[in-house]
Amino acid sequence: MNYRMIFSSLGTVLCIEAALMIPSLMVSLIYNQNDVYAFLISMVILLAVGCLLHLLKPKDTQMYARDGFAIVSLSWLFVSVFGALPFLISGAIPAPIDAFFESVSGFSTTGATILTQVESLPRGIMFWRSFTHWVGGMGVLALMLAVLPSVKASTVHIMVAESPGPNPGKLVPKIGQTVKILYIIYTAMTLVQIILLLISGMPLYDSIVNSLGTAGTGGFSVKNASIGAYNNVFAEVIILVFMLLFGTNFALHYQAIKGNIRSYFRDTEFRFYLGLVLVSILLIAVNITGKVFGSFWESLRHSSFQVGSVITTTGYATADFNLWPSFSKAILVMLMFIGAAAGSTGGGIKCIRIILLIKVMRREVYKIIHPRSIYTVKINGKAVDEDVLTGVMAFFYAFIFIFVAALLIVSLEGKDLISNFTAVTATIGNIGPGLGIVGPTGNFSSYSALSKAVFSFCMIAGRLEIFPVMLLFAPTFWKRVNI
Repeated sequence: MNYRMIFSSLGTVLCIEAALMIPSLMVSLIYNQNDVYAFLISMVILLAVGCLLHLLKPKDTQMYARDGFAIVSLSWLFVSVFGALPFLISGAIPAPIDAFFESVSGFSTTGATILTQVESLPRGIMFWRSFTHWVGGMGVLALMLAVLPSVKASTVHIMVAESPGPNPGKLVPKIGQTVKILYIIYTAMTLVQIILLLISGMPLYDSIVNSLGTAGTGGFSVKNASIGAYNNVFAEVIILVFMLLFGTNFALHYQAIKGNIRSYFRDTEFRFYLGLVLVSILLIAVNITGKVFGSFWESLRHSSFQVGSVITTTGYATADFNLWPSFSKAILVMLMFIGAAAGSTGGGIKCIRIILLIKVMRREVYKIIHPRSIYTVKINGKAVDEDVLTGVMAFFYAFIFIFVAALLIVSLEGKDLISNFTAVTATIGNIGPGLGIVGPTGNFSSYSALSKAVFSFCMIAGRLEIFPVMLLFAPTFWKRVNI
């Protein structure tokens, strides 16, 4: 393990985070509120620690697999810890564990909160909450792509499993160029959404903040009632469309920009993703018509927004789906587990993994009926390597293991099962709201410090696709011998 390289890289990341606080500082200055000093002090601390760590120049610049994954995992932990400073220093969130929880929720694009009155926060702090979504949305993907060139192919099967077809790492020959392309697409889509929300009549500040939350599929809002506070159908449609776009594999957007629009509908994962959205919207709309809303069109309006918000793991809300019938809530919980498409800013298990797991199950059934037959799992007409399938199954088992362990720990508090179950689901899947006390109108404030720490771990583990975090707990991972 190249410790000097790891700490030097962490120092660079902290210096970058200091620079990322500048927009929030500017917002604080514009509105002339009492959170200006909180960002100034936080930036000074970040620069001081970052520069000290960066001075540890590595003697060996060769980066091995374990070095890369250690940098990724520890960077997210450090960024979340130091990202909590503005909340603490400003007094907006005085408890350290609560500030850390809010910071992790922001960077992991989860959108779960411990705040009961969001609208009372200073504008700079509110902007920082949503800006962490935007940074975290593309941050993991970009960071992992930057690491991939120096990582052995046998250790990146999870990344391969995410995008067995169009792989973001293969957009162009050089990874650096790929990252730039992805960020250009990401930024352009965010700017377009801001403009459209302005046209819909939403105020400038709100348009920017809500677009940042949509882009990162995070869901922090500046309103206690989330997007429902605006009661603006046009704005809801805009946010819904962009939630679905940001929940789509960015490699498909790149193909579309190059003129290959048909790549969307040729992609197995996108067809599954879109079909699941449409079927879920229709089923929920029918189920809540007459029970929650008087007309089918009103039901369709809210069911479409909530389905789009949940499957993309954004977490915005226009209605309290905690009050919907059990059938509708069951569909939403199912979507929480499935999540968005691979190569997107969304969380969850990912549609491509669900497809591969279904195909593996079908293969096993087929082999029982025809023991001597050979059944090849294919995606987009291409055979999927057995190592990829093994990686997908390992990820699924690890996901379930962490989910069960977290649920057992959280359940020690004695809160109701639905709240605990969906709270863990919402955090490990990076969704945000769940059901019960953590529903769209609730929050995580009533949980203990232990539970909030567990939720924070789940958020980081879920956002980093489990294994980079689990590697940190393997004793052999820290040995100096590189294999």
